[in-house]
Amino acid sequence: MGDVLLSGKNITRRWGGLVALNDVSVELQRGTVHAVIGTNGAGKSTLINILSGEIPPSSGTVNLLGQDVTHWQQPRRARAGLGRSYQRNTIYPTFTVFENCRLAAQATRQLPWQWWKIAQRCAHSMGIAQSVVERSGLSALRNLAAGLLSHGQKRQLEIAMCLATQPQVLLLDEPLAGMGAEETERMLAMLEALKSEHAILLVEHDMDAVFRIADRVTVMVNGLVIASDTPAAIRSNPQVQTAYLGDH
Repeated sequence: MGDVLLSGKNITRRWGGLVALNDVSVELQRGTVHAVIGTNGAGKSTLINILSGEIPPSSGTVNLLGQDVTHWQQPRRARAGLGRSYQRNTIYPTFTVFENCRLAAQATRQLPWQWWKIAQRCAHSMGIAQSVVERSGLSALRNLAAGLLSHGQKRQLEIAMCLATQPQVLLLDEPLAGMGAEETERMLAMLEALKSEHAILLVEHDMDAVFRIADRVTVMVNGLVIASDTPAAIRSNPQVQTAYLGDH
């Protein structure tokens, strides 16, 4: 296991009288995929939103690359090495695959004092875009308008855009949703290739995929963590079987 790159400790989030998260802790290590599973309303999206900086916790702390980032907004966390994808695609459909990646790379290195320079000639962003297009398996589609991609390819592009910001931590919110078997296989291969250099948090409902790719699985029910262990241990955990996987 690698270094802990992102951790949330004793995180609680209240919405009025509703406790969405109750004293939740999680650690993400470089070289691993950490899956978070649970039924709808378990608190998975709230957790990923707090870790990414979209919403603050009511209590608890978030640490990123050795820094307390609990009170940092999302853009600052992104610049510090945190990337995330969303349940909905957040691509630019009329731009090409390559341009989507170049714009994502450019966003991390804005040079407003060089306003006269043509952005498309920036060697830095062009080089990063080329690299992430190749890493995400989209080289053959680099000049295609993003809106013409299949659903699975759009999800690949979204992760490529995330990689273009050069993160060390990836928070992926249901990247396999709506995919067929072939698209799922491509995505899992991509995640397997990425994990050696990143810490990956995967929120996902596809249990077959979770147990194939994850190094650790955290199970949530009603805002609580009921188990966090290896996939094998989670499969055989009676409490998990009853609460989530189904008591067989």
